[in-house]
Amino acid sequence: MSESILYGKVFSHLERIYSGMSKDQIGCIVSEIIEILELEEKCEDSITSEKWSEKDVVAITYADTLKSEPEKPLITLKKFFDSYFKGTINSIHILPFFPYTSDDGFSVLDYSSVNEALGEWKDVRSLSTEYKVMADVVINHCSARSRWFQNFQQQIDPGKDFFATALPTDNLSQVVRPRESELLREVDTPDGKKYVWCTFSHDQVDFDFKNPKVLKEFIKIMMLYFSYGIKIFRLDAVAFLWKQPGTSCINLPQTHEIIRLLRTLCEAKSTEICLITETNVPNRENLSYFGNGNEAHCIYNFSLPPLLLNTLVTGSSKVLKTWMISMPPARFGTAYFNFIASHDGIGLRPAEGLLSEHEIDHLVQTMTDFGGYTSSRDDKNGRKKYYEINISLFDALKGTIEGVDSYQVDRFICAHEIMIGLEGIPGIYIHSLIATKNNHKKVENTGQNRSINRHQWDYELLKQKLGDNESLECNVYEKIKSRIELRTSQLAFHPNATQFTLHLSNTFFGFWRQSICRSQNIFCVSNISKKTQTLYLADLNLINNQNYFDLISGKKIQKEQQNLQINPYQTVWISNQNN
Repeated sequence: MSESILYGKVFSHLERIYSGMSKDQIGCIVSEIIEILELEEKCEDSITSEKWSEKDVVAITYADTLKSEPEKPLITLKKFFDSYFKGTINSIHILPFFPYTSDDGFSVLDYSSVNEALGEWKDVRSLSTEYKVMADVVINHCSARSRWFQNFQQQIDPGKDFFATALPTDNLSQVVRPRESELLREVDTPDGKKYVWCTFSHDQVDFDFKNPKVLKEFIKIMMLYFSYGIKIFRLDAVAFLWKQPGTSCINLPQTHEIIRLLRTLCEAKSTEICLITETNVPNRENLSYFGNGNEAHCIYNFSLPPLLLNTLVTGSSKVLKTWMISMPPARFGTAYFNFIASHDGIGLRPAEGLLSEHEIDHLVQTMTDFGGYTSSRDDKNGRKKYYEINISLFDALKGTIEGVDSYQVDRFICAHEIMIGLEGIPGIYIHSLIATKNNHKKVENTGQNRSINRHQWDYELLKQKLGDNESLECNVYEKIKSRIELRTSQLAFHPNATQFTLHLSNTFFGFWRQSICRSQNIFCVSNISKKTQTLYLADLNLINNQNYFDLISGKKIQKEQQNLQINPYQTVWISNQNN
């Protein structure tokens, strides 16, 4: 778009964000922001481009999940994906790789540096030449030991006015938070005591986006990341961005407008940039981050992990089907980001209103029996509510509500077959690729429940296991890799291809995908119980004059065939094209 059109768009966003400012003040900020973008004086009008396809699969990992001393972990990470997933996984989300003080990277000391223990910017650039790289923009807060916050404490620039403050007497009763610690932290400054806002922990102090200087700093940070080849920006904890006493301080209008502004700026810079919002909130609130197709390009599908887990441990797809039917298709230019495991736990806020309190209690008890932990938060009435379950997904699926059984691997693969086939872009946690189990020892060492699912592998040991055809890790790796390879060659698995939920018995979970060009149909059906089930093909409405194949087994469906016997936790992808 031309600079004059961009100027007008940015001005409009800023007027809504900073409604108390004069037009002259806003105009100055607009000019400074456009200068940060370093655009050419005249740019061609941008057009909506294809940002993703069925070939897009994202691996989620810490930079140091794999260790091979004395090699820097970012180098080892690239070797792993080059060796085991080249041509299969094309995108990597590297969790915060900056200097930090706590929360495994999400308490950032310096946004402009790579943690020396992990590698250098050249290593990030090296990854970005072979893969699409997603990086975290930890936009809500930074470390209490950062230079900016130290400057705040001394009341000097830059930083003296970068952080949100409030008074203990302010009306903060409606503030929604994911933690039980005190919201405000008292600090001494030359101007007297101040009370800084800490949504997450007292080592993570929240920024004040009412100050446009903070906004400009984060635009600079994003442009720096882009210069090193990063094209996907994950806006961490963005729902909490705007603070206003007397409100919930979550999902506020100014927060949505800031996201709209960032999308405008990113699309002016490059049509390759993708914004993804990390908003661990109830389903309806999460969907609002699509805006009118003008906010996030992608949103995390946070309700999927607890609902799919509940489906597989109860043996009933009723709740999952009801939710799926209610989910709107993502409009062109947007997509769901599907995942079922991540570096964090399995969030339970996104299950609110979908699972009853009794169902959540039952799920939590089952996960505790399987070696997991939980964390809680206080609701508006001061009652404790479960916030998330902390457990390795592999161990979360070691059994059902009836207890541990022999179907752990089958159930685990089934979970991924469902997720990989859904409308949207699949994100697979590195530990799911290799069946990592609960790490209780790390929890004991760190005192943090989330450490249970943040194991660090010795790379040589992992290579041995992946080279052993009898090992669990090799078995799971080969199966999940084969499903990814199948997905990436099917037009009907394009992130925006049509999807309809199939009405089958509750022991099945099924959906129909149709390619955008309408040439391919895939009927994805999973037996989510531990008993063999009969699938009546008439229920799928297969077209009589077409041949069908199960893409997973490679078997042809005979035209005279009336049903299929589906084994416990078996998935079939029945397609009219055997690519």
